[in-house]
Amino acid sequence: MTKITEQASNYRHLENMTVKELTENINKEDKLVALAIEKALPRLNTLIETIIAKIEAGGRLFYVGAGSGGRLSVLDSIELPTTFGIPRGQFNVVLAGGLEHLIEAPEEKEDDIDAAWNELQDHSVSAADIVVGISASGTTPFVLSALKECRKAGITTSCIVSNPDSPIAGQADIPVEVITGPEFISGSTRMKCGSAQKMIFDMISTTCMVRLGHVYDNQMVNVKLINDKITDRAVKMLMKNSGIKDYDLAKELLLESGSVKKALDKYPHRNTL
Repeated sequence: MTKITEQASNYRHLENMTVKELTENINKEDKLVALAIEKALPRLNTLIETIIAKIEAGGRLFYVGAGSGGRLSVLDSIELPTTFGIPRGQFNVVLAGGLEHLIEAPEEKEDDIDAAWNELQDHSVSAADIVVGISASGTTPFVLSALKECRKAGITTSCIVSNPDSPIAGQADIPVEVITGPEFISGSTRMKCGSAQKMIFDMISTTCMVRLGHVYDNQMVNVKLINDKITDRAVKMLMKNSGIKDYDLAKELLLESGSVKKALDKYPHRNTL
């Protein structure tokens, strides 16, 4: 396979560039990321539709990743229960080295061929779920071996990779290949590959949350009331969508119900949805 992610940078002698030259050139490369994702949207849409169907049927999503991509999937998934009020365990991450070592970046764990599948089994992964491998290179042993075992077990697999025709894509029922090209610093896939992965995670989680009913109009109506700022935002959401003019009354109804959506469902005579 061709490892575009490992090809030499299109730029030479970076050490001789000024700050202005460095930032302009990095920005020039970053502009290519959204265009690369655009080419992969049809396959990405299929993946998202599959995730939604799995979750609606009671299944779960598991990201399996290592390195920057794995860590980015953690950052996305941990916000969803609070932001959208979904149950913990609906979106999951199996990270090389373990979530408890997130900030230590134990890159040597990428070569562990048993750990990911063992952890998936600890979570009782089944054909009801979907497992998505994250790997810029498309060759990471931790991810590759997990997808192989999932396919043997009849579990739907997908992947997000940045090289064409990779071994990991070969083990994915729904391969998503986002080819961002050589990095500004040769092989530093925390850059364009990482940016692409972050954008894709945003697309997956946001689209799923909208289609699963956790967003009304453009508002997070299932947000958890965890602090004063979010509670205030939720009160104003409730007032906007219910016609309630009194802030204190709206806050009372919100706190009694637990979320904007539940408050609107509970008090239909005030509901303008």
